[in-house]
Amino acid sequence: MERFFKLKENNVTIKSETIAALTSFVAAVYIIIVNASILSDGGISMEPLIIATAISSAVGCLLIALISNTPLIIMPGMGINALFTYTIVHTLGLNYCQALASVFVSGLIFVLIATTPLSKFIIEAIPQNLKESITVGIGLFITFVGFQKSKIIVSDSSTMLKLGDITSIQVLAFIFIMILTLILFLKNIPGSFLISIIVGTIFCIKLGIVETQGISYTMPNFNEYSNILFKLDFSGINTIKFWVGTFSLTLVLVFENIGILHSQVSGILKKSDKTSNAMIAVSLSTIGCALFGSSPSVSTVEGTAGITAGGRTGLVSLISGILFLLSIFFIPFISIIPDVALAPILIIIGCLMSQNLKNLNFNDLSELFPSFMTIILIPLTYSIVDGIALGFILYPICKLCYKKGKEVSILMYFTSFIFLLYFGLNSVIK
Repeated sequence: MERFFKLKENNVTIKSETIAALTSFVAAVYIIIVNASILSDGGISMEPLIIATAISSAVGCLLIALISNTPLIIMPGMGINALFTYTIVHTLGLNYCQALASVFVSGLIFVLIATTPLSKFIIEAIPQNLKESITVGIGLFITFVGFQKSKIIVSDSSTMLKLGDITSIQVLAFIFIMILTLILFLKNIPGSFLISIIVGTIFCIKLGIVETQGISYTMPNFNEYSNILFKLDFSGINTIKFWVGTFSLTLVLVFENIGILHSQVSGILKKSDKTSNAMIAVSLSTIGCALFGSSPSVSTVEGTAGITAGGRTGLVSLISGILFLLSIFFIPFISIIPDVALAPILIIIGCLMSQNLKNLNFNDLSELFPSFMTIILIPLTYSIVDGIALGFILYPICKLCYKKGKEVSILMYFTSFIFLLYFGLNSVIK
């Protein structure tokens, strides 16, 4: 083990890497719950989705450990799970297993991109401002979902949305948990999200929001999990909606992972030579996610906690993966966690993603306007695909109006045409 992971070369020990792995696990284990919660809005119950997320996380961590020997945590990504559930399933109308087939195809495309010079070509072709705006728009969308789960925002027949009943027991519980989560997070308490989920759930049990009668320890229900395990449905592969969803997944996967991997591997670890191998590992794990029944994986930001704690090799990822796998056997206790305990985490994640606003070019309206429209339309249309599509369509139009058409890549013009075709065909279908 020491020779394979090159522990001496990286000046670490099994003990120090184990501590780093525990730190990463505690920081990231909440994703198993939150991811399953978001995916459950796609029509599948929580328990099989918790199993799918845990197995996908374990396999992702194993791949990154063996292929790149970096201490990264590979799990189903926050944000892209919202794209999977609320856009591909709800908006585009694919069922859950058809959406898994879309993830599988996007994974294959991602592998092709990761193993060839295509990744560099794509990154250079898409404007930086649009890349940043996609991240911010998804962040706002996640925040919006968080407020919905908290009951702070509810639907209204006249204004579409309105403030919920802030005197209700659910909203008051959310406010308490939000304050607690924020304090723990801002003070950099290790495992702050996990602590807030545990305390928040206990608080909701005491208030009677969560029903615990009849809850007892049981083994995972793998029979129910079999309904999504290896259940890819390619029946929609000949439809434009399937390919729009697949293209959108691939787009988000490529840009999100390249950004995170660059900051973690090249930035913190100072090992730029490991970035390409890490990208290959993440792309392969996306295929695994489709097979195991989950939305696509990314290198999580929470994995930085283990790196900060001194983790330097793939042994951190390997140990973390084992811990994620073991978490499956605590499903009865994980599944009782209420939405109001998860909502604060979604809101904080959305806030963190909005930090990319500072990278936008506010001095060039031909760059700012399509970026702004992307950001605002993703949550307002309740569709990540539609928000991205409209931003991509507006970008070349704005550049042409400013006589800057030469600044737009051929790929951007082609992508804009594809999205225009999508809107046209979608209107005909409706």
